[in-house]
Amino acid sequence: MHPEKRHDALKGFSEMSPDDDKKDMGEQINLIGRWHDLVSSKRVVIYESDNAEAISNWALNWNSVMDFEISVVLDDAETRALGKKRSG
Repeated sequence: MHPEKRHDALKGFSEMSPDDDKKDMGEQINLIGRWHDLVSSKRVVIYESDNAEAISNWALNWNSVMDFEISVVLDDAETRALGKKRSG
C-alpha cells in the first residue's frame, strides 16, 4: 500500500458492504479469502477466476492506493493436466 494513502484506503475499504465488494470484483471473480496486516499495510487475497482481464480490471480499481503482485496458480489436477499436455 502506498504509505501516503494508507488511511484513505482503509477508510474507503471499511465503508464497503459485501455487495460493494462484489460489485468492485465483478461477476467473474470469486473471493476465496482476504487477510490484512494493518501494521505493515500488506494484504493477501485469494481469488478464483477464469478471466485474467477481470482480475486486472479489479486491480485497476485499487492501484491508485496500492501496488499488486498477482500470481496465477493451479491446483494439483490442473497442474497434472497441463503437464500431460506439454509432455505428450
